[in-house]
Amino acid sequence: MSQYPQATFLLSVAAPVQFPADLGAEVAFAGRSNAGKSSAINAISGRKALARTSKTPGQTRLLNYFELETNHRIVDLPGYGYAAVNPEERRKWVPLIDALRSRTSLRGLMLVVDIRRGLRDEDRALIDWAEPARRGVHVLLAKADKLNQAERARVLREATSLLCEIATVQLFSAHSGLGVEPARERLAALWAVAPAA
Repeated sequence: MSQYPQATFLLSVAAPVQFPADLGAEVAFAGRSNAGKSSAINAISGRKALARTSKTPGQTRLLNYFELETNHRIVDLPGYGYAAVNPEERRKWVPLIDALRSRTSLRGLMLVVDIRRGLRDEDRALIDWAEPARRGVHVLLAKADKLNQAERARVLREATSLLCEIATVQLFSAHSGLGVEPARERLAALWAVAPAA
């Protein structure tokens, strides 16, 4: 049975005026294109096709809202990095992402990082965008099943050391189920973060 039996797609947002009411709590999900963000959303929600997955990078073009429980939402942000998105479309995202950060209901960020690539400057910039002094930030080192146990442990150590003061970090694999339950617990903890002052 799904952890969130009421989980549903809420709406896609292309402009700040389309945001849902700024009530309850929401957590943004972000990551480089093809890092496994949609798969992570599906695994955590316990719904196989809540978020669309694709082998083609950059399929998320809007801010996609999903309501997992009453007044508890996740926001799927467009992937960044090497996705083949035209520059004009990418420019439209900037005011949208900035408007998202101003919402009282935004309580945290769940950042999905391909464990084989590690944390990059773009990932760190997104952590800074989330203002970790005011909101919770949790990093999923996704696709952990692609590395052996020693390699996973090394990357986890390095990421934890790098982010020790600003974010929590865990191993995750939507494919094998590794870390799914701890990720759900972190999501609940992020929803419970007090609104940013």
